[in-house]
Amino acid sequence: MRLSRRCMLMGTASAAVLGASALPGEVQASVIRVGANGADKPLLVRMVQVVYPHDFPVACYERTADAIISAADSSAAQALMFATGMADLRDAGFADMDDAAALAHMKSIEDSPFFQLVRGTTVVSLYNDHEVWDILGYEGASFDQGGYIDRGFNDLDWLPDPRITEL
Repeated sequence: MRLSRRCMLMGTASAAVLGASALPGEVQASVIRVGANGADKPLLVRMVQVVYPHDFPVACYERTADAIISAADSSAAQALMFATGMADLRDAGFADMDDAAALAHMKSIEDSPFFQLVRGTTVVSLYNDHEVWDILGYEGASFDQGGYIDRGFNDLDWLPDPRITEL
């Protein structure tokens, strides 16, 4: 029976999780960490750029990658799942794919827990980045300033004038 890299990674990580569960809480937190591999963050940034293609500065995507890594470090199970997903991306040669192939690969894994973690964290982190707000022209919440009715509701200068038709 041939042992694949994925099986080896899963077995090793599972053993680490089981071993770490017997350690005190402070030690447990330091046993399994994702993102320590220097190649993980650029690969994750590439993934987020493929899934959410905008003309945002790379720094916005890097902050989002940091948030994803932090979310993946929230538990040993998340870290294991994330590490496996990153290994799968590396094995598929994701970093060297052109945009069309990379998007097709993302569509092929969109139901995986790894992709769902990245997608869910990105939606919150990327679009809550104040640099992104400035680029998109979003001024932030307006509740504390009286709402949008008297504060930019009709400032839609980027849309064409609507056609007014009479019935």
